[in-house]
Amino acid sequence: MVGLSGGKDSLLLLESLLQFRRYVPFSFGIGACTLDITDGRQDVAPFSDFCASRSVPFFLRKYPILDIIATRKERSPCSLCATLRRGILSSATVEEGYNVLALGHNFDDAIETAFLNLLETGRFKSFQPKIRQTRSSIFVIRPLVFASAEAIRDEAIRLGLPVQKNPCPYGEDTRREDVRRLIRSMSAEHPNIRNNIMHALTSIDASDSWRGEPSPLLYESEESRDDRKQ
Repeated sequence: MVGLSGGKDSLLLLESLLQFRRYVPFSFGIGACTLDITDGRQDVAPFSDFCASRSVPFFLRKYPILDIIATRKERSPCSLCATLRRGILSSATVEEGYNVLALGHNFDDAIETAFLNLLETGRFKSFQPKIRQTRSSIFVIRPLVFASAEAIRDEAIRLGLPVQKNPCPYGEDTRREDVRRLIRSMSAEHPNIRNNIMHALTSIDASDSWRGEPSPLLYESEESRDDRKQ
């Protein structure tokens, strides 16, 4: 099941899986599910038409995510939306008889998430390229995670994919957008910063991690250190 938002990432993901299926020595079904976060106000005809042109079963789920965010005056709309969307899409995957959910997160999404978590939570982590959800017993995969947003955009244009505008009104005013601008500005002096962040994500060594409780001696004052020496 492909989570089809209509953006360049999900459209290229669906197209890529269809092409991939032609060349592998095994068969697998492909469906696409669109989650209408406006609870029915979004025009989903372009999604169903695109799937019909590829003979891909199309499924629709509606949920008032934007209304929930507005009512709660959510400070982190992207985080809440991502959690709700993932849960709804996972349920749809199971309900429609699929056992793998494919999402269109790309290279830039991965490093932005890692940087955002570092700044907001003090943890250097990002989503996994492949993970098994214990509650639903399905796998979640992100096949485009090593493809840059720029490369995906160029390929979507080359293929003439019918990319749709994101209906989310929060896209340009979020903490993620702040992080995106920060990484962009840092790239001016450190052109390889994106690759370095990804390298750090894929090569975290246990020996580099501080385990257990920090030693109190790390925080002692110069006076107490002098007293201890005496």
